[in-house]
Amino acid sequence: MTHKPQIKIPATYMRGGTSKGVFFSLKDLPEVAQVPGEARDRLLLRVIGSPDPYGKQTDGMGGATSSTSKTVILSKSESPDHDVDYLFGQVSIDKPFVDWSGNCGNLSSAVGAFAINAGLVNAERIPENGIATVRIWQANIGKTIIARVPITDGAVQETGDFELDGVTFPAAEVQIEFMDPADGDGAMFPTGNVMDDLEVPGIGTLKATMINAGIPTVFVNGSDIGFTGTELQEAINGDDKVLAMFELIRAHGAVRMGLINSIDEAANRQHTPKVAFVAKPADYVSSSGKAIQASDIDLSVRALSMGKLHHAMMGTAAVAIGTAAAIPGTLVNLAAGGGDRNAVLFGHPSGTLRVGAEAKQVDGAWVVEKAIMSRSARILMEGWVRVPGDSF
Repeated sequence: MTHKPQIKIPATYMRGGTSKGVFFSLKDLPEVAQVPGEARDRLLLRVIGSPDPYGKQTDGMGGATSSTSKTVILSKSESPDHDVDYLFGQVSIDKPFVDWSGNCGNLSSAVGAFAINAGLVNAERIPENGIATVRIWQANIGKTIIARVPITDGAVQETGDFELDGVTFPAAEVQIEFMDPADGDGAMFPTGNVMDDLEVPGIGTLKATMINAGIPTVFVNGSDIGFTGTELQEAINGDDKVLAMFELIRAHGAVRMGLINSIDEAANRQHTPKVAFVAKPADYVSSSGKAIQASDIDLSVRALSMGKLHHAMMGTAAVAIGTAAAIPGTLVNLAAGGGDRNAVLFGHPSGTLRVGAEAKQVDGAWVVEKAIMSRSARILMEGWVRVPGDSF
């Protein structure tokens, strides 16, 4: 029997924030995968090792979690106002599905470094020493991201002493600015309200804040569904009944936000919206054993990604948290003590994270100019990834 040999494709394996993924330059992909469609999806699924009924992604580059089942495609931007176009694909672990409906805020922190190393940023924009400002067009949601990448002796500085909870080792700090973070071209609050009653059959009517900022997110109160906000992954991810409850909340929130027409469509839109629950500050011990004091945080937040409680916090969800915290009357704002604020420090399973955002009302609608947070990124491996030639 004759089988096509493997092909090799230039690729870089990078960590960005608390996620990692396989990065490609668009021009390096096989021609048939340089355009959106089934061939591209099949290629990326095979690279990551999905779908895997064993849930391990052993035969691919994925790490069997939503945080490590990710792909990025970059190209030099044709816009004079941007340096690079950034497309993110969230790869399902157990289904033959790549979700292109949203951004990855964590991997956004690695885009600038990759773009510089790949020659996608004009040389005159890169200082010999200092900070390179990389203007990123986030193609999934049509938004601008500004990455401020440290440069030493003309090269990206990856090592440093910046510590990020959820990441084991320190690295260089990369500041990320999410400009006009309201997702898509609709309202920041698609229901028109900063808080709604969300009816979820079998669960009841929950207070909810549904916001399009960073990534569409449905926030509920932890106390309304039996949680304190101090939970770690093992308290939720091993309970199929609890996970089904969160998926039901997510699906009904998606319908109310106008993202889908019926809850049946939620299965084909796994990446968005996110669902999260908030709680007032409380003492807890993070997954690394670090003691988090209630007095050190403004609130606690736990968020689910691709059907599982995230080990830290998705970057885009952090933008949603920061934005919602800046708007009086949202569940996030109330959990943080209410009132006006332009930054929030919240607790998550791996520790804490600070995110800033400034909100204002324009013609009766809430507007946020940008949300800001710091992450870190570094190359883990570079070279080629190999896939069977008949897999796409």
